Amino acid sequence: MASQSSSGFLFLCLLSSPFLSNANTNAKLGFTMDLIHRDSPQSPFYNPSETSFQRTRNSIRRSINRVSHFSAKDASTEITWSSGDYLMSVSLGTPPFPVMAIADTGSDLIWTQCKPCDECYEQADPLFDPKESSTYREVSCSSSQCDSLQNDGTCSSKDSSSCSYAVSYGDNSYTKGNLATDTLTLGSNNNRPVQLKNIVIGCGHSNNGKFKTKDAGIVGLGGGPLSLISQLGESIDAGKYFSYCLVPPSSENGVTSKINFGTNAVVSGTGAVSTPLVTKAVPSYYHLTLESVSVGSKNFKYPSSDSGNIIIDSGTTLTLLQPGFYSEVEAAVASSINAVRKNDPEDDLSLCYSADTDLKVPDITFHFDGADVKLDVTNSFIRPSKDLFCFAFHGSEDTAIYGNVAQKNFLVGYNTVYKTVSFKPADCATL
Repeated sequence: MASQSSSGFLFLCLLSSPFLSNANTNAKLGFTMDLIHRDSPQSPFYNPSETSFQRTRNSIRRSINRVSHFSAKDASTEITWSSGDYLMSVSLGTPPFPVMAIADTGSDLIWTQCKPCDECYEQADPLFDPKESSTYREVSCSSSQCDSLQNDGTCSSKDSSSCSYAVSYGDNSYTKGNLATDTLTLGSNNNRPVQLKNIVIGCGHSNNGKFKTKDAGIVGLGGGPLSLISQLGESIDAGKYFSYCLVPPSSENGVTSKINFGTNAVVSGTGAVSTPLVTKAVPSYYHLTLESVSVGSKNFKYPSSDSGNIIIDSGTTLTLLQPGFYSEVEAAVASSINAVRKNDPEDDLSLCYSADTDLKVPDITFHFDGADVKLDVTNSFIRPSKDLFCFAFHGSEDTAIYGNVAQKNFLVGYNTVYKTVSFKPADCATL
């Protein structure tokens, strides 16, 4: 997950699709949602007193803090936490109860704060009351859903009628409660919602840490068995494919990013390239294999030749690389720019220039296994302050992450059947 509130994505879902339910869904049906950035005016987190540069600076620091999230060794108990970028509005239960949750590509469990709350962080919106939902059912310890947690000690015995869970994050945030099934409804602006029955959720009765008052829980979009993606795949084919298109900061006012499921999510055609999606010990994370990075005509081989040596994550702003390799890439970029460098007074980023300088930035290409992804200036540089223009990369001793600045204006598609991730240049503001 992310720092401050989540890791991965945060979405506000506005459906443009026909009604779906587990009982009567056309298996080939797809649907599309709007993604509302955490810092956009449409977001409940929007702070009008902050400048766009303050928001950028905050996202940079979340990126640097977020890397510990992916250093976890145990998927069920050590998932770390970092602030996400998009929000997801869903409804739980029957009748539908609205929940504003963090959507997280770096974790799996869907959970919300529930009544009675023995120890909960302050939440602005009302808490979900499972007793008010006619479709809420607790999961037993002998169930396959409980086994999917892979979390020893959650049940006193296999005969227990209630499977409990405990998920902790790298900043000591945590959620504890009961595993259950209930109806999950994805809201719509045309009164034709997507309704999913018997979705496994966590009903959190003890939750605390670096959550915000607008965070009512998490919607996990990772690759593990209890994520929304995996559960969609079991009920309808929409879960087998998903894609998103993130608008650049210059387009975010009044324009939303998009996430697609099912047939709407297939990325193909002119300009599309694909690379294998690598499954590792922690299935929640989406791993790719980075072979090298080119700066202009110079090519730098990535020092780690391991399969799945970099995580693609929409919730991390910067692209994080091994420190020595990052230094090589930074030096090559700097030597290609004919301008005087300027120090970042906050010391967050190491390669910066005056924002008044007309920079000619070299082409930067990421060479993944089977896919070359060419970045432009909006993918490689950001403005953390009014007078600074900085390289949107950073060194990381731990995990390498392909961040969301590098993904802006690309249609990024995940095929969980053939295990690929595809990239296609796009004007995301017009999709």
